[in-house]
Amino acid sequence: MKKILIAACFMTGFASFAQTAAPLDPMMDKDLMTWYHKDFSSANVYGVNTQNAYKYLESKGLKPKTVIVGVLDSGVEVDHPGLIKNMWKNPNEVPNNGKDDDNNGYVDDIHGWNFIGGKSGDIDVDNMEVTRVVKKYQSVFEGADSTVNKANQAKMPEEFAMYMKAKEIFTKKSMEAKQGYETYSRIQKMIPSMVALLNGKNLTPEAVAAIKPANQEQAMAVSVLTQISADPSLAGKSPAEVQKFLDAQMKEALDYFGPQATKQYNLDFDPRASIVGDNYDNYSEKSYGNNHYEGADAKHGTHVAGIIAGLPQGTEVQYGVGYKTAKIMTVRAVPDGDERDKDVANAIRYAVDNGAKILNMSFGKPVSPGKNVVWDAFKYAQDNGVLLVKAAGNENENISENVYYPTNFKNVTDAKPFVSNMIVVGASTNNNEMLRADFSNYNQKMVNVFAPGEKIYSTVPDGKYEYLQGTSMAAPVVAGAASVLLAYMPNLTPAEVIESLVKTSNKSTVNAMIGSNENNRFDLISEAGGVIDLRKAAEYAFTNFYKPMSAKKADKARKKIKM
Repeated sequence: MKKILIAACFMTGFASFAQTAAPLDPMMDKDLMTWYHKDFSSANVYGVNTQNAYKYLESKGLKPKTVIVGVLDSGVEVDHPGLIKNMWKNPNEVPNNGKDDDNNGYVDDIHGWNFIGGKSGDIDVDNMEVTRVVKKYQSVFEGADSTVNKANQAKMPEEFAMYMKAKEIFTKKSMEAKQGYETYSRIQKMIPSMVALLNGKNLTPEAVAAIKPANQEQAMAVSVLTQISADPSLAGKSPAEVQKFLDAQMKEALDYFGPQATKQYNLDFDPRASIVGDNYDNYSEKSYGNNHYEGADAKHGTHVAGIIAGLPQGTEVQYGVGYKTAKIMTVRAVPDGDERDKDVANAIRYAVDNGAKILNMSFGKPVSPGKNVVWDAFKYAQDNGVLLVKAAGNENENISENVYYPTNFKNVTDAKPFVSNMIVVGASTNNNEMLRADFSNYNQKMVNVFAPGEKIYSTVPDGKYEYLQGTSMAAPVVAGAASVLLAYMPNLTPAEVIESLVKTSNKSTVNAMIGSNENNRFDLISEAGGVIDLRKAAEYAFTNFYKPMSAKKADKARKKIKM
């Protein structure tokens, strides 16, 4: 689930263009790189108080035991210098011998598994779920025979309701994608002539105002130049610098809209059969995929993994919340598009069966044809004492009105979730006056806590680091925090971990920026009403739930952990 940083495009005859924020330079502000670890009481920043949590737990004489965290995502660069020492290794599998040594159904699964790959490669872009639903049910509910259509609608009311919801979203989003792709493609082609209109002058509002457009295309170019010239960071730039900036912006735009327009919302696109080669409609099928941990694009998953368990290395000071406690198991199940329910269910079961005690799930979608299979996997995780950490979503929506699957509520009217082992996480910022990230979903009942999710610096492929944002980044902050609690207090149940984090969050009554209604306060848009504080959660858990293990039980617990 990616939070796109590209500027908004307002298409009213001409395309207008607003600049994205300048890239953050970590060398200019090392303090920003680790802001999400700060202590609110001393720094007045809603960080999660990481180091004080470690100090508190160690002051009690507790020794951490490794906690395996399953990262169900787009893949992880397992040899990244900031991650390699904290990657899980399957102790019962001999590397690269082409055999399933531990007889778990997966060959050479040393660091995890990839459920969206096969013998012929790995899936990169896949459909959105609404596309798959429309394709499957269009002929069933809106075919040539209206009598048959009505009969099917009456016979399958749940599927019909899902189809109508999917169709509405598909129609809107596919049109936006095509429009965006066409508009930005047009602007990209115009860049050389657009820059030429400056006639060698540096970019200033005055220089742009002096341009007299001779046709519609030039008028569009002037509109773009007018907007970017108003940005102080671009004012005075040379034509060459303007062209470089526009080229980069258009690439970002086309990289975003291109896959949507040509694949994600394309009813004729389906990479599944030719790459994975499974029988997708057979939800009981488990033994498919490959051990390509990185896959086609591991940026998202690698960033998530670093937030959980990244280690400082070289000149890099970045570290994950669970850098002392967590080992990362990578389970690839999320393409550039929507994850498939079959893969999510199998990813959960794989991670549970191989020793993970926490699963991070930074993904989601508005419809879920196989939700019952995923819910069964949730129950399986609960029965095995595994905590599920789920991102709330990036649509700036109330998720009781716009359900975001997979959810732990079978019906939004239910008073409580049907499982007790899932914590849902919204994204907060380092700005105390605008504490809810403006993209974050919210709801007092269905979102449990908020955690830092904006301007988060972490690992990305090729041994690099970047700032990303999204509830995708907030969820692993919580997963890392949970790994700390479980490492020092292995007897904690998922429900006790959740309670510890919820009850001790740092509350705020600041405006939540969701409208003018009476519930527009940060403390009213999640169960906790605030941002997690790991130090406080550690003390709460120790005081209320901690039970010292006997030496015999501790030794038995250690042997159960698959390193």
